[in-house]
Amino acid sequence: MVDRATHCLLSWDAVTERSTANLQACLERAPQARQYYSDAFPGYDNLYYGAPYEMRSDKKETYSVEAVNADLRHYLKRLARRSRCFSRRLDALLKNLRLFAYCYNQRQLMKQQYPQYNLPLIDFLYPL
Repeated sequence: MVDRATHCLLSWDAVTERSTANLQACLERAPQARQYYSDAFPGYDNLYYGAPYEMRSDKKETYSVEAVNADLRHYLKRLARRSRCFSRRLDALLKNLRLFAYCYNQRQLMKQQYPQYNLPLIDFLYPL
């Protein structure tokens, strides 16, 4: 889940199956939003959002998530192509995702404060 205003990751998970239970758990970990949008994946219809929800077949309201997905595939090579790079252990992937989300969110917040600066993602590893 991505906040459209800050482009920060709000909730994520690495699971072996994209089930309704896993999707609901991810949704519940995120802060409550005023509005939710999703693509046409059928599993999203069965979730409880607690706010207005709209499914879109176009990318008009889901472009923020698609941009983060592209960044994930760019920075985490294990997500780039399943045939060449993959995670053997789910916990290793979760740790990589947690590190990525931390650095990505720090960069997104800094980009809002200082839009004129080039901010490589690697620069946000220093506090760790």
